[in-house]
Amino acid sequence: MATPRRRVVILGGAGFIGSHLCDHFLAQGSVVVCVDNYLTGAARNIAHLLGRPDFEHIETDISEGLAVEGDVDAVLHFASPASPADYRRFPIETLRAGSLGTFNALALSQAKNARFVLASTSEVYGDPQVHPQAEAYWGNVNPVGPRSCYDEAKRFAEALTWSYARQHQLSTCIIRIFNTFGPRMRAGDGRVIPNFIDQALSDRPLTIAGDGTQTRSFCYVDDLVDGVSKATAADIAGPVNLGNPVEHTVRELADLVRAQIVSDAAIAYYPLPQDDPQIRCPDISRARRQLGWSPAVTLAEGLRRTIEWTLTAEDSVQRESQQVPSSGRH
Repeated sequence: MATPRRRVVILGGAGFIGSHLCDHFLAQGSVVVCVDNYLTGAARNIAHLLGRPDFEHIETDISEGLAVEGDVDAVLHFASPASPADYRRFPIETLRAGSLGTFNALALSQAKNARFVLASTSEVYGDPQVHPQAEAYWGNVNPVGPRSCYDEAKRFAEALTWSYARQHQLSTCIIRIFNTFGPRMRAGDGRVIPNFIDQALSDRPLTIAGDGTQTRSFCYVDDLVDGVSKATAADIAGPVNLGNPVEHTVRELADLVRAQIVSDAAIAYYPLPQDDPQIRCPDISRARRQLGWSPAVTLAEGLRRTIEWTLTAEDSVQRESQQVPSSGRH
């Protein structure tokens, strides 16, 4: 008798990271159930998967309920707005995804006796006073600031995940994701790399908050997905940081993007938003030790791949628009 294929439910599966996870687990031979309500996800991210017998798609808001028939081996909770522009536009929806959505996701995992993986964030460290940030650090978060809807939603989701693990002996893992980038990020996403690429390609000034000396650590999406996959398969509860520990200033990033695109776009500065972190760098000792994971793609190489994808995607959109019949209106 053939061994049943593993079945993985990916919440937020049409999002940037979620869609890459769908690709990854399908390539591993799993059956994937993608759940998304398209608040910030995009149908085009999973269009190439529709029609496959090993890919299922459910359009629903997990904060309103979550039902998946059949056996499930793992539930990966990536359903939430993740960029500042998105969660500032949808603060209530962000809090609902982190609270009610996490309740429903954990209830599904409990009912199916499935491994649960929570996508948390480096934002739980806030504007950190410890550097680099290790998982034992409790953070420096403003609970009523403009970023609080996202920060506190994830902090609550972590507490809820730990409570389910303790009270119901559920197999859970919390991963804290640091600035991930790559193909399928929207041009208007609001995060710094897609912003800089979009601005440089259109010869507009690259806009930097503050003086550009604040630091970030950028992890290419393929590395992040590999870490999530290892965390899903491992017997660890976390939390565990997943990110690239190589730190860059925002000004350095702007110069890298301009150099790769060969752009003379200017740099424009604007005031630093409230509670914007001054430093951000993961301590990934736990990921190295417990998962055997560390990132392999450099920032320069990741930017090259992302810019190449962006140019290809723009060409595709232009070709599609040229094929649409005119309505006769101007």
